[in-house]
This record gives sequence, structure tokens and C-alpha cells, in this order.
Amino acid sequence: MSSCIPNCRSRSAGGAPWDSWTVTEAKRDGGPVLVVVGGLPAAGKTTIAAALARQVGAAFIRVDSIEQAILRATSLVQPVGPVGYVVGYALAGDQLRNGLSVVADSVNPVALTREAWRETGLSQGASVVEVEVICSDPVEHRRRAESRIVDITDLMLPTWQEIVEREYHVWDRTHLVLDTAITSVHDSVATIRRIAGI
Repeated sequence: MSSCIPNCRSRSAGGAPWDSWTVTEAKRDGGPVLVVVGGLPAAGKTTIAAALARQVGAAFIRVDSIEQAILRATSLVQPVGPVGYVVGYALAGDQLRNGLSVVADSVNPVALTREAWRETGLSQGASVVEVEVICSDPVEHRRRAESRIVDITDLMLPTWQEIVEREYHVWDRTHLVLDTAITSVHDSVATIRRIAGI
């Protein structure tokens, strides 16, 4: 596949179009798949990731939930650093090892976290699908950020200014980009499922 899937955008470090090898070293042999869904807060990644996990019966690992559990159980305060991600990698690895596909939901803002998710999947013999969820309409993105309802106890949602100023690096390899300003949750999930073969 050499062209963009309808209603999604593609990008890579070299500007090459998205292709089937967005599925990192994919086997497509019916084995487990790790779908890593990242993007800025309020872009729509959690909605897409949760819907995907429900549809395919995959484990759903949400770093926000992990971090809030850690905060409730320890003396740590935000920012907690890498601990939530590290726990997420371990949980994902356990599920993949048992043959269960995993949908991981996190901002995934830098190359270090992206590489760690990828290595988690590959180390367990899973295929890895890397997805970045964006909202290309800043007015809509801001509206979502300012109207979100907290669904995790004690979670402090970032302000729009904090989202805009957040450290977030451009991806350095080809990956699937879903633009929720033009693509529905239903179509986004269908696209991921088609790519991942799940």
C-alpha cells in the first residue's frame, strides 16, 4: 500500500507516505499485536484506544490510570517521571507474553518512550503498530481540552496552555497518523484494525 488511507494523514521523518510497514516487523500470523496510541491530550487518543480495545478484546493499558494509582498509593507528586510508562511496559509485556493483544494509551511524547513501547512488543514476538492521534483544527482541539470530563479519580487535566507548551517531539520514523478533526472514532478504529489485522 503506497498511498494514504482515506481520512487519515501520514508522515515520516523523510516525508515518505505511510505504507504497510507502519506495522513494525509485522508477522500478520495471528499472533498478538501491540497497538501504541499516542498524541497530545484532548486529541482523541483515549477514545480511539478504548474503543479499539473493546472491539477486539485486547488488554487496555492507560498510562494516566497507572500514574494516578501510583500517586494515590505513594508520596510521589506530579510529575512522576518515567514510572508510569515503566509500569505500562511491564504490564504490556505480560499480556503479550500470554498471547493477548494490547492497546497502549499514552501521550508518548519523545523518542525514548516510543522506542521502549516498540521494544516491549518486539521482545515478546508481537507485531507493533504505532499510531499518532492529532487534531489539526486548533479551535476544535481547544474546545475539547476545555470541555473534557475527568474520568479518573483525582486526575488533574492539563489546561489548553499546558497542552500547547508541552514537550512533544516530531516522530522520527514512519507511523500511522489519524486526524480526529476529519476522521470519526469509528473510522479511526476501522483503519487501525485493517492495518494491524485484528
